[in-house]
Amino acid sequence: MAKREIEVVVISDVHLGTYGCHAKELLKYLKSINPKTVILNGDIIDIWQFSKNYWPEAHMKVVRKIMKFIADGTPVYYLTGNHDEMLRKFTDISFGSFHLANKLVLNLDNQKAWIFHGDVFDVTMQHSKWLAKLGAIGYDTLIHINSFVNWILTRLGKEKMSFSKKVKAKFKDAVKFINDFENTAADLAIDKGYNYVICGHIHQAEIREIATENGKTLYLNSGDWVESLTALEYQNGGWSIYKYSSQHFSEDRNEDEAPLENDELHDKLNVKRLLEQLKTETF
Repeated sequence: MAKREIEVVVISDVHLGTYGCHAKELLKYLKSINPKTVILNGDIIDIWQFSKNYWPEAHMKVVRKIMKFIADGTPVYYLTGNHDEMLRKFTDISFGSFHLANKLVLNLDNQKAWIFHGDVFDVTMQHSKWLAKLGAIGYDTLIHINSFVNWILTRLGKEKMSFSKKVKAKFKDAVKFINDFENTAADLAIDKGYNYVICGHIHQAEIREIATENGKTLYLNSGDWVESLTALEYQNGGWSIYKYSSQHFSEDRNEDEAPLENDELHDKLNVKRLLEQLKTETF
């Protein structure tokens, strides 16, 4: 099966290093596309919850695939989020086709796209970081339990369910937070004259036009690879949400498993050691 050509792919909230991460599914998706630009919009590696006891091979393969994009010369922009905020002290650096930043403005067919993770709008993040970290642990635990329940439901021939989506639907505050988040991002983008504003953070994939008295903009969110398993794709002048489905993949792709040509870089890519150093801030 030929790889799909994509001008820009935006992925966020992968949370590598946590039990809820669907690394195998993401790897299949990454192997199925040939993007001209890759944007990793925050929370790709979950440094908050990193444990040296949990770093599966599938998670490492995702990192290797990203490194292969870089080795092949594909521009890869890693925009920092709250779960990988420790990388922010190294922002605005580049090597080869890799760029680390907090935000990005991209020109797409004479349209300006403003891209950032979005945790700057989260009041909990700004004033009660300890509460946000506690909530992240609770969310990961919920996802872990949800995975076990869905395994049982699948065995019984029943439809899977999402605990977090049911929780969000039950609480009006959660719905209000999402609406406020989207409207705030759009308002700022309109004020700055951007045609697109692209975020992650809230694990809610979306494409919708938002208009105010000052103008209008297209708000986009790439969702996540914990529950939604979604990405944003830009091709032929338009945006679309990609939703992972196992039916799209009839066979595993192994052609990208060869070692990187840059052996020195490959040898230095000890992710577990690097994350331990970042978490203890001894790097």
